[in-house]
Amino acid sequence: MDDTDDGTGNESGRFPWHTAQRHAAQGDSRQVADLAVELTERIDTATKETDEHRRQLAHLVRVLAITPGQDSLTRLLRLFDRQQGHGVDLAPRFVASLLAEHREAADLVGPVSERDAQGRLDELRICLFHELLLRGVDVDVFGQMSDWTRVMHGGHPLAWLPRHRSALETRIVLPSRSVDGGARSVGVTLPAEDRVDPPAPRTTERSALVDSATLDLHRTIIAAPEAGGWGHSEAWLFRTDEDVEPDRVPALLPTLPMGCVEGLGATGRFEIARRPADAIWSLLFATASLGSAYHHGAHGAFGRLWAWKSMAALGGAPADASAEEVERHVRRTTWFHFESDAEWFCNDAFTDYGIAALSPDRRRITVLAATDTD
Repeated sequence: MDDTDDGTGNESGRFPWHTAQRHAAQGDSRQVADLAVELTERIDTATKETDEHRRQLAHLVRVLAITPGQDSLTRLLRLFDRQQGHGVDLAPRFVASLLAEHREAADLVGPVSERDAQGRLDELRICLFHELLLRGVDVDVFGQMSDWTRVMHGGHPLAWLPRHRSALETRIVLPSRSVDGGARSVGVTLPAEDRVDPPAPRTTERSALVDSATLDLHRTIIAAPEAGGWGHSEAWLFRTDEDVEPDRVPALLPTLPMGCVEGLGATGRFEIARRPADAIWSLLFATASLGSAYHHGAHGAFGRLWAWKSMAALGGAPADASAEEVERHVRRTTWFHFESDAEWFCNDAFTDYGIAALSPDRRRITVLAATDTD
């Protein structure tokens, strides 16, 4: 290294960085510290420039995805097919969502199905498959789409999902986006129908049931709000020695040792409705896919996955169950949607909810609570 090279690639008349220890030992610590300060400033500047480049890249990719026509699509796919440098993320999950929203399946199938020897389009393809499916595309009409779910490098989490829309997936809320921005509906409200609010004043006696959720179960239950970047979420599991009838659950929930009902007392607001399985799936899907006040969400494909996984864990389906087995199980589960004025919830801008599930054998109650604020 040249003696005038400061180690940053610029000549500045300073000693080389790799001799810093010797210079410091000779009492020249000031120059060592000055160079360290200069390097931290250069790193900060470079980081800011890189962040700006990433924002610009994201915008350009968005423009290509949304702009109509085959030319923009072809150039977008070529961009994905290039070897990407370190730190470059073309956001295939987001791009797949944009493509499915703004382009017809018939226009996508041919170009997206073209040969990809390195598997660089795998993530885009499998996400696009599920994005189109969620938007009502009949994937059986386009035979080539079946290949999109096969990835080159090992298995893929999305491969677990059903390859057709389930009867659970009927209440799908999707975002509306343009080049300059977009709109989404993330508000959560407790429905007026099927309300089963326990009468107040309620008992203040605490239940003797104990939370027995394992770490793995807890993580899986909260997967949907975590994927959506919600502010806070928790999960609990309570096992009973006797059958619990569904009509007992609304009064039992406020007595359980859970932060989301702590401090309610006998008269604090606790409202609850019994809900069908598809309504719960819809709530979890919106939570994961649309995101929160400060998070863009997991988008459609992975939002679909985490909605299924959270619901499976809430309903008590076996960990190795297929999607078809999960659906059968959760349809036999009794579902509740609740809200409360406990301090655990932010109670701000319709971004709070609780879900309770009573298992088919009526001896397992699982709860998910999620909250967010702007």
